[in-house]
Amino acid sequence: MAFATRQDPERAARWRAAGQWTGETLHGLLAARARTMPDKVAITDGTRRVTYRTLADMVDRMAARLRALGIGEGDVVGIQLPNWIEFAPVFFSLERLGAVAVTVSTDFRLRELEYILRFSEARGFVCCGTYRGFDHLAMAAELKARLPGLALLGSLRAEAREGVVPLDDVIAAEGPPPGFVPARQSADAVMRMAFTSGTTGNPKGVMHSHNTTLPAARILNGDLGLGERDRMMIWLPLGLNWGYLTLVQSVMAGATAVLLERFSAAPALALLAAERCTYVPTAPASLTAILQLPEMAKTDLSALRLVVSGGASAPVETIRAWRAAAPGHFLELYGMLETGFHTYTRPTDDPERVAGSVGRVASHMGLRLLDAEGRDVPHGSEGEICCEGPSVHLGYHNNPQANADAFTADGWFRTGDLGFLDADGNLRISGRVKEMINRGGKKFFPREVEEVLYTHPAILYCAIVGLPDPRLGERACLCVVPKPGQTPPTLQDILEFLGDGFAAYKLPERLVLLDELPFTPTGKIQRHRLVEAILKRDAAA
Repeated sequence: MAFATRQDPERAARWRAAGQWTGETLHGLLAARARTMPDKVAITDGTRRVTYRTLADMVDRMAARLRALGIGEGDVVGIQLPNWIEFAPVFFSLERLGAVAVTVSTDFRLRELEYILRFSEARGFVCCGTYRGFDHLAMAAELKARLPGLALLGSLRAEAREGVVPLDDVIAAEGPPPGFVPARQSADAVMRMAFTSGTTGNPKGVMHSHNTTLPAARILNGDLGLGERDRMMIWLPLGLNWGYLTLVQSVMAGATAVLLERFSAAPALALLAAERCTYVPTAPASLTAILQLPEMAKTDLSALRLVVSGGASAPVETIRAWRAAAPGHFLELYGMLETGFHTYTRPTDDPERVAGSVGRVASHMGLRLLDAEGRDVPHGSEGEICCEGPSVHLGYHNNPQANADAFTADGWFRTGDLGFLDADGNLRISGRVKEMINRGGKKFFPREVEEVLYTHPAILYCAIVGLPDPRLGERACLCVVPKPGQTPPTLQDILEFLGDGFAAYKLPERLVLLDELPFTPTGKIQRHRLVEAILKRDAAA
């Protein structure tokens, strides 16, 4: 499959000259670690430990198997796996075939996956079996029936199912595969694609190469001093961008990645202590949950050096509570799938002065704040946050309008977020241009769900808005104008109507019935007015 990107010779030359586009690939990093530190543990889940040499062999065995099953250069393979050790060999193996990985959250369900796999023209899909009470193999079989181009279904830790190829024996084997000759994938080639919801309600495919992926890891490792001695906790989902990039950071640093299958406060705290973790990237909601544990006070976290919070704004009270309860530095970070890591506070900062900000721009990255006409705003004024740098994505796959909307004429990426620089030059997020809802670091656009709700027989108008929440940042509130003569729906009615079509974090958690919605003269819903009205009513109540 061919990918049309925003790659241009001027940009490539600039980042090569800056030493950021080195031509290195992910397998080049892994192979170097396998040569120089073959017996060091590369990845562990607290029970099983896999060395760099073993991981490199696993990757090639998986590549050899997938090739035998028909996956080759340019093919797209979807991956929906939890934070298991198996994720790494599946993902890294695709480079050895010249293929492209599309990672998706284990929360995603049929409607979301069908769109993503169809739009990306995926030829393969690798998933788990029954996980957290949901049968992923049954969903995969339905996907294959709907998508004629989906030639391969592979599974891990799953029961036998007709039409699905189990891959567990590849993981369990030992040594390199005999006779395997890998493909050579260019560092400029699209090697991964991840999807994020667009303003139209359909996800957008964000394209990255090795040359746009590795700088994100290299820059953050360099700015934060991460290296071989570190043990990086990954409870962020590997199927989403930040969790995946942390795994890349760990391999790049020659560190050890410690995986937690799914975040839960007590197991997370226990694993932090047992594995002597030094570095934790996380969303603030996870820290809030850990702080509520009585055993927090007596748990040995003396190895912990850095906790980096992102995905949602951390309340100042949470920052102070964590600093009082745990050793090391607490940092705040701002970034996104399209840009990598953009700004963050530093270990040398005065914690009180930077609290509530997302710090200064990352090394080698550019930051501008623009007004609605595309002009730079004065220092201290609010503007749309724009980014430029070696880790900015190669564009949205097969979506020229989205690319035109997302980039300025001179190539800066518009994030859709609003912010301003404080007196110390630290960026503070003040709002969002887009309508995206951010629930505990998991983001979605409401129209995706609204379009389905408009098929409900009792709904005349509807809008989902994000209401402030002290733990998760925002919670989804569904505002409904019922159809005249129909019995108004309850929240339970709505949830049953949506069924398993969406990830749980996209489902409304509150229902507000209204006589009308606030519309502009051109018919657009004024969501900010909805939020203001609900909060005012709550305050009065």
